[in-house]
Parts: sequence; structure tokens; C-alpha cells
Amino acid sequence: MADEANDRGERIAKVMARVGLCSRREAEVWIENGRVELNGKLLTTPAVTVTADDKVLVDGEPLPMRERTRLWLYHKPRGLVTTNKDPEGRPTVFQRLPDDLPRVLTVGRLDINTEGLLLLTNDGGLARVLELPATGWLRRYRVRAFGKVTQADLDTLKDGIAIDGVLYGAIEATLDKEQGNNVWMTVGLREGKNREVKRVLEHLGLAVNRLIRLSYGPFQLMDLPEGDVREIRGRVLRDQLGDTLAEEAGADFDAPIFHAPKPEAEKKSAGAKRGGGREGGGRESSGRDGGKREASQGRWMTAREGRSETDRKRAAKTERNEKREDRKKASGQGPRKNAGPRQEKVKVSPRSRFRLTSEPKPRKDFGEERFTPPPRRIWGEEGVVEDKQQERRSSRDKDDRRGPPKGGRPPRRGDRS
Repeated sequence: MADEANDRGERIAKVMARVGLCSRREAEVWIENGRVELNGKLLTTPAVTVTADDKVLVDGEPLPMRERTRLWLYHKPRGLVTTNKDPEGRPTVFQRLPDDLPRVLTVGRLDINTEGLLLLTNDGGLARVLELPATGWLRRYRVRAFGKVTQADLDTLKDGIAIDGVLYGAIEATLDKEQGNNVWMTVGLREGKNREVKRVLEHLGLAVNRLIRLSYGPFQLMDLPEGDVREIRGRVLRDQLGDTLAEEAGADFDAPIFHAPKPEAEKKSAGAKRGGGREGGGRESSGRDGGKREASQGRWMTAREGRSETDRKRAAKTERNEKREDRKKASGQGPRKNAGPRQEKVKVSPRSRFRLTSEPKPRKDFGEERFTPPPRRIWGEEGVVEDKQQERRSSRDKDDRRGPPKGGRPPRRGDRS
């Protein structure tokens, strides 16, 4: 059947889209602008069918060879528009994709406020087949909506519903839990019309405030971080599509890969790219032995890998210690010796305003020193003479300062017996 299709040929716009030059609509614009030649003649209309024997030139260059059919899973964040160019200038999905991806198409679309799984492919035929309702792939969503609803109300959607003249197919909806004024549900559908989930739930009196796509057919979001891309292996993709869908899409799993993915060590960090951080792949850190090693990528290890990694680190540490000892021996440095007995340090409170001295000074005993007043002179009949009563008066004053004796009070001065 594929040979018959090749014999009949394909539309020129479809061929240009398959090789990754542009989309079908862009190919039609390129043809109108006179950028495409067919068998040496300028092409003026896209309504032309070409085969493998025809010679097609775009801007004077032949068409590139077709690349192998590939598929990627992308965790779309909120706030991105699923389009190549947005007339309002809003950020698009294609502006956030890694640089090592080839030109890709989206399988269907997600609204700007819808997040979750978005399929990407480099094959326009595959994207078209997976979008068709006739393919019958189930798309599951996790929905949070404002309002109240019962499981009986959700069961009425199993037979389909008509809203404003639009007929929506069967919808599988399960009420998971109530959280305040909101309800959480899991919704599954197979058609995927424009804003289908929001319009059907609005018909039931609910206002959707969060919508997350969990799966698209056999491909699931799982633990894919937000903003990251993961490619499906060719064998897995072929098995999931089956012969019927692969033939209908015209998928080619034997063609070469021209845009090979970069190794993990060279990939740019998605978080650094979104946050404007430093560009570059996996960081390299220099060890003490002068060599360079790659920083950990944060992946899970098996038990055998963990044991081998531990043994490697122990061996590297032992080797560093041996090299350090060899350098000390070569420089003549022996083991460190103590200069003398260890001196105990006296701990002093930091709040203390005094310092301890090694030898405290003896305190003076002021009681042992006696004060001898100078001799006093008085006027007498013979002129200035020395006071002979000075010593008696001084001793009497000392007794008065010491206080009364223990036996009772002293006699008052001037008392006569």
C-alpha cells in the first residue's frame, strides 16, 4: 500500500512539511512567493502532486532527505500558547523547547492555561493521524473546578451531550474528592474538540480553574518534570502505533536520524534556561588529584552501581592520603612533635573586668602603721613653747573613736568623784 501511495505521489506542501522545512501552510505561502521550483520551472500553485522522481528546489537548494519518524513527550507549563507565532506576542511552546530538537509539530493543541502532556513529532503525517477522532485514543485529564457536582451528574456524560448545537461524544468522568468549594475529577474523552472539557463542565454548573492532561493514548505524563522533553524510543513507538496506524501515517522507521540528541553531559539545564541562569551542559569539578570529573546528574543507581561507586571513592581517598604522605616524606617533614608539656589555660569569664596575675601582691595592714603627729607649739607665759599634754590628748581621742568598753559606758568628761 505504501508503494501505491509513492506511485500516486503526495501534495508538494505535504512533502515539504515531512522533510522538516516548514508547515503545510507555510509551504503554500513559500510557493506563492516564488521560492519553490519543480523540475526546473517556477511553481505558482500548491495544488501539485510530486513523486520521488520529481526534482524540487526550495530557494535553489534541493529538498533534504527525510528523517526517521520520531515522537517526544513534553510537559507543557501554564501560560504558553501552542502555536508557532502568536500575534499578541505571548510566549509559545516552541520558544521553550530545547535547541537540540529538530523542527517538530504538536499533536493537537492545549489552551494557554492548560498544562500537562503534549506530544511532539517530526512527522506531519503522524501528527495528523493521531489527532483524528477516528483513531480513538483516550485522553485523560485531571480537573479542578469550582462548584458542586455528584457522580450521578457526571454519569450522564457517558452517552454524549449536545450543547448549543454541538454534539460531544462519550465522556468518562469520575468524582475524586471535594476540597472546600472546589471538586477534583478525572475526565477521559476520545474526540478532543476545542475547549471540550471546559464547555461540558460549564453545562453542569462548574467553572474549571485548573486542567492537567495526564495521558494521550498509551503515552503518559508520569513523573516528567514541568518544561522537560523525553523522546519515545523507536521500537516502543512502532509497537504502540501498530501496523495499521503506522501505515496510515506513512511513518518511516528505517530512515536515518540527522538531528541526534546531545549527550546528557552537554545538555543545557532546563531550569537555568528558563531562569536565565548560566548556560552550559553538565558541570565539571576538579578533584584534589588534579583530574576532572562530571557532576552528579541526580539519577537512580542500582545496588551494584552504588557499591562500585562507593569502592571507587574509597580507593580515590586512600590514593590521595598515600600521595600526601609521600610528599611529606620527600620534603623531610616528619610527624609533628609537642614543644613541651601542655599548659592548662585558665578560663576567665568574658564579663569579668579584672585579670588574674601569676603572683598576687600582699595586702598592706594599715593597722600596724601608727601615725605620729608632729609636735605642736602653744603660747604660754614664756612665749611659744611645746605642748606637753599633746600625747595624753591624742591617746584619749583614740579611745573615744574606738567606742565604749565592753563593761559599760565610760565616765563622761568633767564628772567629779
